[in-house]
Amino acid sequence: MPLQNRVDPFGAIHAVPERGLFTGNRGIIHDPETKTLLKKRWALQAWIICVCQFRNARREPMGRNRAGGKPGWTELFFLDEVTALAAGHRPCFFCQRERASDFVRRFGEAFGIDEPRVPMVDRRLHKERLAAGGRLPRIEADDLTSLPDATMVADGASAYALRGGKALRWSFAGYGDAKDFDSIASRALGVVTPATTISVLRQGYPPVWHPSADT
Repeated sequence: MPLQNRVDPFGAIHAVPERGLFTGNRGIIHDPETKTLLKKRWALQAWIICVCQFRNARREPMGRNRAGGKPGWTELFFLDEVTALAAGHRPCFFCQRERASDFVRRFGEAFGIDEPRVPMVDRRLHKERLAAGGRLPRIEADDLTSLPDATMVADGASAYALRGGKALRWSFAGYGDAKDFDSIASRALGVVTPATTISVLRQGYPPVWHPSADT
């Protein structure tokens, strides 16, 4: 039975078989004895995105991965970086230093900050994350073209990633067929990706897409 550690674009955590391309964490939010989540869904404001393979490190998901048999950070999994960014995560400085530095640099460019620091990013993101109590900003279908590629929007429970003027329906298994914006124009739409991350995407940050987005 799969563990409850797969994250959707809204930041909610599910138990499904599909794992995805990236892992990451929000601190320690699991019980290693039962391998189940605690009631809290984050332990700190630094929600990060990590690569699944790094320096031959091996971890037991939801296990005891710290010295002394203590529980380590709770491994979460994402379909791709686009999904993780929508959920309010950002690249990790330990296993993805170059990409993390690039993300923070573009954050500084977006907001006119000469010396941007990662705590600045985390504070802004935490106010905007849906899973941390942020609101879902509404958007009219005519305004979808103003959003950068890799932004996620939703019509209720269904999320769509915007790419090349098309909307790709998201699922844990991958993206569905690319549809014209007109196909979702009649629905009430909300912007899932945090505003801070959208600003970074506008500055040219290149997120990693799941291969299904290309088919």
